[in-house]
Amino acid sequence: MLIILGGLPATGKTTVARALARRTGAVHLRVDTIEQALRDSGELPAPLGPVGYAVAHALAEEHLRQGLTVIAESVNPLTVTRDAWRAVALRAGVPYLEAETVCSDPAEHRRRTETRTVDVPGLALPDWTAVTTRPYEPWDRDHLVLDTAHRTVEDCTADLLAALP
Repeated sequence: MLIILGGLPATGKTTVARALARRTGAVHLRVDTIEQALRDSGELPAPLGPVGYAVAHALAEEHLRQGLTVIAESVNPLTVTRDAWRAVALRAGVPYLEAETVCSDPAEHRRRTETRTVDVPGLALPDWTAVTTRPYEPWDRDHLVLDTAHRTVEDCTADLLAALP
C-alpha cells in the first residue's frame, strides 16, 4: 500500500514516517532527500519545481509494483500534489492512506521550526516565516489528521497503524 504523509515543515512528518517504517518494514521515500540529491548533482538550476516529486512518484510506483509498502513523505502542499500521489497508488493497483501531520500549538510548532537540526547534508531548513507564509491548500477530502502537538512519536505512529486497512 501507499501511505501518503504530508504536512507543513516541523510538524513531525519525518519523525513519524521513520518510526512507522521501522515498525512495518515499509520503504520510506522523503522528497527533501531526493530534492537535495538533485541539487547536489549540480545539473539542475534552482528552484527544482516538480522534479523531486516526479522522481519520488516513479520510485514509489516501482516499489509498490514489487509488492512493497511505501511511505511517501513530503509537504504535499497542493491539491494537485495530493492527486498525483493518489494517482501513483491507482496506477500500481494498491490501496492508499492519506495522512496530514499538524502541530496545533503554534508556540510548539515555532519552537520545533527554530530548533531543528539538519539531517540531510546541505538541506536548508525553512525559518518560521517561510513555514507560515508558504502556499498550503486545505485538504478537500477525507484524510487522517495526526496532531503531533504534545504527543509522543509512539502515539502518533499507533494512530497511523490503526488507520491502515
